[in-house]
Amino acid sequence: MTPVQKEDTLSLVGRVVETFPSSTFKVELENGHTILASLAGRLRRFRIRITPGDDVDVELSPYDLTRGRITYRRQGRNA
Repeated sequence: MTPVQKEDTLSLVGRVVETFPSSTFKVELENGHTILASLAGRLRRFRIRITPGDDVDVELSPYDLTRGRITYRRQGRNA
């Protein structure tokens, strides 16, 4: 059995539905599932603002498919 590496994450596109305290968001993925996602450190460092309706890239761990990390805010409708 090989250990899971950082490259083994699932990358999906979703839309932010709701915001919660401490940089946590409810994201609806393009396949219809809803997950809870937090901001990646790079987005916090550069103070990238995420609002409901934004299209985002999300990384999911293969261990827990209900939580993820927002890694990129796409230019889209609310840009």
